[in-house]
Amino acid sequence: MFPVQDAEAEIKKIKHGDSLARENFLESCKPFIYKAVCKFTGKNLEWGRDDELAIGLIAFNEAIDRFCDDFGVPFLAYSRNVMKSRLVDHYRRENRNTKFIKAQLPLQEDGINNVEFVKSWEKFLEEESAREREEEIKEFEELLNIYGISFEDLVKCSPRHRDTRRSLMLAAWELAKESSLLKKFMNNKKLPLVELGEITGVGRKTLERGRKYIIAMALLINRREDFLYLASHLKLPVNSLGGI
Repeated sequence: MFPVQDAEAEIKKIKHGDSLARENFLESCKPFIYKAVCKFTGKNLEWGRDDELAIGLIAFNEAIDRFCDDFGVPFLAYSRNVMKSRLVDHYRRENRNTKFIKAQLPLQEDGINNVEFVKSWEKFLEEESAREREEEIKEFEELLNIYGISFEDLVKCSPRHRDTRRSLMLAAWELAKESSLLKKFMNNKKLPLVELGEITGVGRKTLERGRKYIIAMALLINRREDFLYLASHLKLPVNSLGGI
């Protein structure tokens, strides 16, 4: 799975006519598509068996063509909403699953003016994005509370110096990337300062002072597919984009 920030870079390559980039991007994002479709439908689906996944893949490809930076949302969040819309359209045409038929999503049908549809879609995107952002913030706040961290703490402990911020973000990335370290941390709720210091070369005092920031960023990186809006603001170390 591509890091959240890399999605937009891939989209630009694809829009410049790189068909191989599109093919590779679609393949790499299949786990994201699967997770999004299963969550929306509430079903355990299987590639090659269930129509919903095929519809999700087609909708994701459609989202690539329609996406614009001016939308003000991360591509993956945008694509998720396109998938929702197309799935609701599918259920509506099949005249089944009333839970989804009642969803207030714009559906383009014969006889509907294209301009009206675009306006309807833009309104839906704005409202859905606002709702999703609010849900993300609430869920992330609950996650932080498990580790004794509040948003107020983050504001106070966020590093102001660029080099310090980069060092702490590197530590957070390594914590999220190393499964053994992450498991150890989640089990005892204590930051593995010695190991992180050895891996990153960041001093122990710096790690201790930035403990809450490191924890918050590591949790966000580890679950960035669940927090697409928040993760879109992450500034990851240049050499860390190999994926987790």
